[in-house]
Amino acid sequence: MRTLHVAEGTPEAAVLVDGAVIAAVGPYEELAAAHPAARVRRWPGILTPGLLNPYGPELLEATYHPDPREADWLGTEPIGGERARALFRVNPSRVGASARRGVQRLFAHGTVAIAGELRVRPVLDTVRRAGLAIGQRPPQLPGPPSLSPTPLVLLPPLKEGAPACFAIFDVPTRAELVRQGAGTCVATVVGGRMVYRGR
Repeated sequence: MRTLHVAEGTPEAAVLVDGAVIAAVGPYEELAAAHPAARVRRWPGILTPGLLNPYGPELLEATYHPDPREADWLGTEPIGGERARALFRVNPSRVGASARRGVQRLFAHGTVAIAGELRVRPVLDTVRRAGLAIGQRPPQLPGPPSLSPTPLVLLPPLKEGAPACFAIFDVPTRAELVRQGAGTCVATVVGGRMVYRGR
């Protein structure tokens, strides 16, 4: 079944998804009239091509994302540096599980692609299974590694025939997205699948 995604702040850039690809991009009213059988998903805010996070290795190979069951002794926030290395040394199987949780955190920030050379096999396998694209790092990195780096790196505009990868942020404009950051994400779609839904 085709799905038509439309956000309140960008009705002129609605996206019709057919399986894993974008079937059409255009004004919501035109797409809805041309495809009356499509299921409609309405979102607050704006619909964008999604984000590229340039810190793939730093966030998925050098950071430990605690399991919720470890919250009492490790907390809930990502752990980096020597503490993360020590956790991985004690139990190498943590690498893949941490990467899976890290990918979910990236999806919750509207990330549909990462950059950087991944060298750890369980991490690379996790990224591929999740459908995250791997791109090239920008010439200048936007500050320290973060799930919401500053400035945000938006991918090229959505177009017909491209993979259905995009995100919706609960902000009125792109300028406000830049100001508030990627934590405003309410939904992320990768390969036509909704991989994150915040509400």
